Amino acid sequence: MKQETRHRRLSTLTLLVVGLSCLAIGASAAGSPIPGNSVGFRLVDAPSDRVQDPRAHIYIVDHLAPGTTIHRRVEVSNGTAQAVHIKLYAGAATLEQGQFKAPGGPGGNELAGWTSVSPPAVDVPPGGTMQATVTIRVPSSASSGERYGVVWAELPASQANGGVSLVNLTGVRIYLSVGPGGEPASSFVIPSLVARRDPQGKPVVAVQVRNTGGRALDLNGHASLSGGPGRLSAGPFDAKNETLPIGQSGDVLIALDPAIPSGSWKVQVTLHSGLVENTAEALLEVPATSEPAQARVRARPVKSAPHSLTLIAGVVLLGAVSLGLAGAARRRRRQRQSLPPRAGQPLAGQRARAAVR
Repeated sequence: MKQETRHRRLSTLTLLVVGLSCLAIGASAAGSPIPGNSVGFRLVDAPSDRVQDPRAHIYIVDHLAPGTTIHRRVEVSNGTAQAVHIKLYAGAATLEQGQFKAPGGPGGNELAGWTSVSPPAVDVPPGGTMQATVTIRVPSSASSGERYGVVWAELPASQANGGVSLVNLTGVRIYLSVGPGGEPASSFVIPSLVARRDPQGKPVVAVQVRNTGGRALDLNGHASLSGGPGRLSAGPFDAKNETLPIGQSGDVLIALDPAIPSGSWKVQVTLHSGLVENTAEALLEVPATSEPAQARVRARPVKSAPHSLTLIAGVVLLGAVSLGLAGAARRRRRQRQSLPPRAGQPLAGQRARAAVR
């Protein structure tokens, strides 16, 4: 089984032995090319109020009131040299130990029962694409809460060595929040960081994250190191994608270059989920291979300078310029009033009286 990576642009068919309990789900981004000798599956459109949310262009992410129905289009791409028959259906999913997991197969939870795909199967010609419509109908009696599912694209089963049946699956995740009113806010904090060695002896930074919002998070990001031994800098290093359920805490792991020397480093980490982003930093000790990991270090939030300061500075500067111009204008008026009038020119008072008439 392949686990998805943050930079995967198109999900290819993943082999799943029938009877296995879970599979990490991949999805593709719009406009991705079809890789050779593979089949891709992607979400075509996103809701208008989530155009700026990168998650909504990869997964079906929404908040719906009970009694609401939505439609989303998906597309199957055939990069092989022969036609393929694809079944399309919705299945259940759960969040477990930092991963979005699904057993495969139709049904399995409420959300899968609310979701249908039309047509339920497509025949995709070589090098071609076919689209289908995913419909989610939330019953009026649905309780509030977030639910998870997958829209699956499934090829016919094949036989492996020993007569084991293999099912080829790829899917698009569904994160659906249900409830009256507006969508629960997404938010998280980074309480601490720690540098350690993994079981293979490679250095990693473990970023503790706590989900403080009302939606599950798909956390991605990177770490940059500076001020190391000999004033070395390194990075950025990409974070391993982690899915964090509502109200839970977990570690997002960031693998460093194996050549990173042990010693003291300033580590700055930026993580994001959709449009929510946080940056934190700490002074960490990257241990030598034989040394134990240090205790967790409290992370210091890093915030960019607010634009209001620049605006205030601009207003103050503009005010100073305006005052200067006003003072210069008053000085010019006083100078004009102190000069004798030219021949035929009325005095200031006479000009004012003429204007009143």
